[in-house]
Amino acid sequence: MEKRHIRRAFDRAADSYDQAAALQRQVCDALESSLPPGDGQLPAGFLLDAGCGTGYGAGLLAHRYPGHPLLLADFAPAMLARAREGDNGGLPLCADLEHLPLAAGSAALYWSSLAVQWCDLGHSLKEAARVLAPGGVLAFSTLGPGTFAELGEAFAGIDSHRHVLPFAPPATCGEAMLGAGFQELRVERRKLQIFYPDLRSLLRAIKDIGANQVGGARRTGFLGKAAWKTVEARYERHRSAAGLPATYDVVLCTAVK
Repeated sequence: MEKRHIRRAFDRAADSYDQAAALQRQVCDALESSLPPGDGQLPAGFLLDAGCGTGYGAGLLAHRYPGHPLLLADFAPAMLARAREGDNGGLPLCADLEHLPLAAGSAALYWSSLAVQWCDLGHSLKEAARVLAPGGVLAFSTLGPGTFAELGEAFAGIDSHRHVLPFAPPATCGEAMLGAGFQELRVERRKLQIFYPDLRSLLRAIKDIGANQVGGARRTGFLGKAAWKTVEARYERHRSAAGLPATYDVVLCTAVK
């Protein structure tokens, strides 16, 4: 997975992200509900929003833990600029989650919502363990292999391009947390769906959050009309009264150092 392409995709999506990110906000809300209730349950140190995007999660953290300083980290400069516009009081840090320029044992909370799937999970969690203070809390969400299942089915065999990323199963998250030395592991899986009126709207929303073709083979030409009609017809089989679904296989993880 080439990080320069990931960074470019999320930089381009910064201005449209908030309008299309209903699912991301739902996941942040769910992840927040698993956190300790207040400042007194965390050790000394700062709160790290790792892969902060446009800052929705940072706002939740600032409200929940007003007694801890907040650090906003993202490797897409445009996303980081948008996060700084929020009323969260966080300090910005443009950084790769696999190589954080932070002192060991300096963080009270490592929070990352829907970001680690774009990184090497094992490396990212070892970095999380390094920067967390003893007793510090890890909380992250990622995507499982059922994500965009309908899209994978619709595009199957259409061409040689990979249209859906092979997201890791929840067991991999548990193994990575154990490998990084975390304790009191909790892994929860939820199926969430967002509905759209048609396939073009669905694909546009994925593009607007920067997740289109990230990490996959990038197409150099357009899909032919016949192939597109086949994809549309396949996806229509999943239509319900609410519209066409985009399924997200969400994995919520917490642990303690």
